[in-house]
Amino acid sequence: MTVLFALHSAYGLATAAAAVDEGLFEGRGDRVLVPFNSAGIPETTVGIDDQAQLSTLRERFERIESLDALLQPRHPSSWTPDDDELPILRRLFERAWNLDDDLELCVQSPQVAPARTLMSLFPNARLTIIGDGLMTYSPIRVGLPRTVTQRIGRVVYADVVPGVEPLVFRETGAERMPVPAARFAAALAETGGEDADLDALADGTSTALVLGQYLAALGLVSPAEELAMQQEMIDRALQWQPGRIVFKPHPSAPPTLTDAVRARAESHGLAFVVYRGAVPAEIVAERLAAVVVVAGFSTALPTVRALYGRPIAAAGTGTMLKRLKPFENSNRVPATIVDALTRPDSPYVEPEQLQLLVDAVGYAMQPKIAAALRPRAEALLRVATAQERDRYFDPARLARLRLPGAPPESLPRRMLRSAGGVGRAEELRLTIHGARRRAKQAWRAVRGL
Repeated sequence: MTVLFALHSAYGLATAAAAVDEGLFEGRGDRVLVPFNSAGIPETTVGIDDQAQLSTLRERFERIESLDALLQPRHPSSWTPDDDELPILRRLFERAWNLDDDLELCVQSPQVAPARTLMSLFPNARLTIIGDGLMTYSPIRVGLPRTVTQRIGRVVYADVVPGVEPLVFRETGAERMPVPAARFAAALAETGGEDADLDALADGTSTALVLGQYLAALGLVSPAEELAMQQEMIDRALQWQPGRIVFKPHPSAPPTLTDAVRARAESHGLAFVVYRGAVPAEIVAERLAAVVVVAGFSTALPTVRALYGRPIAAAGTGTMLKRLKPFENSNRVPATIVDALTRPDSPYVEPEQLQLLVDAVGYAMQPKIAAALRPRAEALLRVATAQERDRYFDPARLARLRLPGAPPESLPRRMLRSAGGVGRAEELRLTIHGARRRAKQAWRAVRGL
């Protein structure tokens, strides 16, 4: 038997390596890493097959077969061959990678190519989903063919939100396989490597780590709003009385953003240091013994909380929850989780309540795919205050789904709402038409016609 791991991120690779260490793939056959570079311009980035700090994680696999090497010059995210090409491609891939008939395929980001293509390419393979951070806690955002979903047996994920299960493919009955936090922390630690700049910062100074996300590039906020959001991160960090701010900017963020954040920190009398190294934020927080980690809705926040017990804080999550469009935007659950874990006096800190919130938001996002979660959504919305309800749910969405707490329907909406397959206005028109026809028939009978 062969187990293929089609992965594209360091986080996914660390999750898979930790799962191997935990014994979740024991006795399942030769492990083959199939890395691919999903960056918009792959030539400007280094893939997980070449990153030096990931070398020990790659040692968990018997061999490496690059998907990029087979697909070039096609970008892996645009690899969507026609169905009639798949049998030919399957034979070519089996020969190129020396695969046997007994195959398990483990993928990240199953809703898009190339993972989605690979799942169709090998129609007899057992399927396992490798978690992709907080995105795994969202329901799948697209419907996949039954020939795919019925083969998904497991969802393997880093347990960075203890007590809360991810929603992805829950509707198929796929088994949840959490990788314990301690095991994941050990794998993640291997990605740190040597970094002289980081070692120099680990001098015992009380440090708040602030993470930039560059949300303006995604069109979620304006540059001015993002600047205000990151300045707010500095203000949030002050609650822990740090002696220094270490800022890890997004690699694509403009220098002017960093300059503005620096000015905010220095206006409070804080030392300010920019760290641009390749060490993951979670490892940076641990090595610096950060008194708090502040960000937007980065996966790093619940990860450092679960793995290292570090305090976390967030800025702008309320704004982001309002701005994410459409409502089923796959960032909504990550933003919801971070918001719920970092809000002052949050009613969702306990795992049971956070699970209820995640289930309710997941249902509102994907009411068809996650239809079984409707009772959970109703249970939360019946008891939620108006303020809590408005924070996480769009009123129009509640109205469309007829969920508790929805605003009263206007007369035009009631007239247009579907009833028995037709809109109410159309239903009224048909009723009037039928009454006229029956009246004509009765009049003809009276006249003896």
